[in-house]
Amino acid sequence: MTSEQIKTFDLSDSFKAYDVRGIVGKSITAEIVEAVGAAFVDTLDLAGETVLVGGDMRPSSPEFSKAFANGAAARGANVQLLDLISTDELYYACGALNAAGATFTASHNPAKYNGIKMAKAGAQPISSESGLKEIQALAETYLNQGSIPEAAIRGNISVRDVLKDYAEYLRKLVDLSGSRPLKVVVDAGNGMAGLTTPAVLGDTLLSKLPLEIIPLYFELDGSFPNHPANPLEPENLRDLQAAVVQHGADIGLAFDGDADRCFVIDEKGETVSPSAITGMVARREIARAQAMGEEQPVIIHNLLTSRAVPELVIQDGGRPVRTRVGHSFIKAVMAEEGAVFGGEHSAHFYFRDFWNADTGMLAAMHVLAALGEQDQPLSELGRQYEPYVSSGEINSEIEDKAAAVERVRENFANEDIEIDHMDGSTFTARDGSWWFNLRPSNTEPFLRLNAEAQDEGTMARIRDRVLAIVRA
Repeated sequence: MTSEQIKTFDLSDSFKAYDVRGIVGKSITAEIVEAVGAAFVDTLDLAGETVLVGGDMRPSSPEFSKAFANGAAARGANVQLLDLISTDELYYACGALNAAGATFTASHNPAKYNGIKMAKAGAQPISSESGLKEIQALAETYLNQGSIPEAAIRGNISVRDVLKDYAEYLRKLVDLSGSRPLKVVVDAGNGMAGLTTPAVLGDTLLSKLPLEIIPLYFELDGSFPNHPANPLEPENLRDLQAAVVQHGADIGLAFDGDADRCFVIDEKGETVSPSAITGMVARREIARAQAMGEEQPVIIHNLLTSRAVPELVIQDGGRPVRTRVGHSFIKAVMAEEGAVFGGEHSAHFYFRDFWNADTGMLAAMHVLAALGEQDQPLSELGRQYEPYVSSGEINSEIEDKAAAVERVRENFANEDIEIDHMDGSTFTARDGSWWFNLRPSNTEPFLRLNAEAQDEGTMARIRDRVLAIVRA
């Protein structure tokens, strides 16, 4: 065989900072996945241990789950196939069963993609800084040598269903049985919330709650025939917004493809910002922790959430901790600080009672509880948590992002401001009237702007001024 005929594997295209993600049949195949399963077991020293494997509704997920299981069993792990699961179901299983695991999902990415999210026992995240690079390197070795070595004792593969246990666990954390009756529209986007919502909020597995669930796109379909399963994009919320108004519902919930994020719509069809949801859940978790004797419960928020969040946390007797954007940072700080709850502007919500992992369903249950224990509509309840005006995230396509940020810094040099560089550059007026953050994308030629101010006029003025400089 000539050197040109030798197939060499480089998995750099699919191994990202926090997970694996690629195009099915190209950068992610059953052959690759089997090697990753073997490398997962070897890197984490899991021979003889239990490894949990599941996947979402994408057409390739069942094949990939089996391939990963075969690779893991070849290296001596005992695999439990969890079949169809949401990502937060994997985190539940890894936490409750104290076992490492992997799930096949590409979250909100289009149908041609799939990927792997992996966790250690106790739902500890695996990133490029905590094992992912080593898994990649060993998987490449196995692929390039053409075989996976068999362990002295091959592991077995069995099947386990954790959906009911997951639903029961969430219901223990948030008791909705005493809620006033609520009409709830849920847009699953043909993703995994179509399976988990009936189990947790409905009565397919557990007793009925005082909730009338109106389903939108609950059919599990990895081709996403109705709209992309990415509720961060406003156009993907339009069907839900219309349905909430049409049905006279109290609330709308939108989940992404693997159901680890949740967005909330009020009874008027308006979005309740993830910052407001962070504040609402933080208030409940602070009160609960204080009732159990915790003096100053810690709440994590990333630097793009509204400053209303740390203000509320302090007011309620908690301690706010500001972090960079990104789940690996949040989870690490959650663990370091013993934080009870954490929220991001992107609608990822993290709970100490959920092994510091993110779960869209548990956040949704907290919002339902907050709404159901009082008589105000959600639009009025939510307004209490949104005193400021936000621009949302605005992208500018720029090659020299550093030069654009420097132009902004020079333009604001004579203003009475503070600048910090925790994650990008955050400019804050010392009188508290506004702030904005400029963050370069690591993967695209984008500079991202988020701005917030005390009123619409100030926010628009700051937003337009910064964009004019950036795009000059």
